[in-house]
Amino acid sequence: MKVLSIGNSFSTDAHKFLHTLAALNGEDIYTANLFIGGCSLETHFTNVLEDNAYYDYEINGSEAQEKISIADALERNKWDIVTIQQASPYSGMYETYQPYLNNLAELVKSKLPEVKMYFHQTWAYEADSPHPGFANYSNSQQKMYDCIVYASQQACKAIDAKLIPTGTVIQTVRNDIKEFDYENGGTSLCRDGFHLSNDYGRYTAAATWLKSLTGKNIISDTFNNLNPNLIKAINDIVNSL
Repeated sequence: MKVLSIGNSFSTDAHKFLHTLAALNGEDIYTANLFIGGCSLETHFTNVLEDNAYYDYEINGSEAQEKISIADALERNKWDIVTIQQASPYSGMYETYQPYLNNLAELVKSKLPEVKMYFHQTWAYEADSPHPGFANYSNSQQKMYDCIVYASQQACKAIDAKLIPTGTVIQTVRNDIKEFDYENGGTSLCRDGFHLSNDYGRYTAAATWLKSLTGKNIISDTFNNLNPNLIKAINDIVNSL
């Protein structure tokens, strides 16, 4: 399976462990991420119109070795899946998605008629996040999460895409596994209040993507020397999707 993401740092987080975790679970997934920090749907479409080669081209969770345009990336491989997402400050504001989301999806489908489209539902910031975009949601994690759920559902309907519910899984892990209940002394799944932590946060995203893309349960309870009991608890949530 070959997966291309038109994204930003949040898709970098999601891709970091995806190739490796897939292999541990008997799946061969080649991943490519188009990264510009904080890139919105509007900026993605501007880059399409201007054919800007501004994207770091990250392969299988590794650091980029070159800059590339969206058009070039679409032609690099016979992609099975292309994912799209909104920049995190606007992820729960569906009015910021259009017309850029539809235009971008139409371009992808015109270049790759057989491709499967997925929309990456990103996550709400940590409860005490310093990100200025948190003000869009009254600095409320629950409000941001609720808005993201609504906006991502609308996005999937608009472009006939399947959902990768990373935001929902992250929120469920926060709520259901006491070790990650940050507001009550648990470990945050974010490393800076908005990007995912380099261990369990990124693992949770990768597991969610793997389950969403393959439909198969995560079977490995060991990963990168992380606590196997916590990995199993995360996997149980992911496998319930």
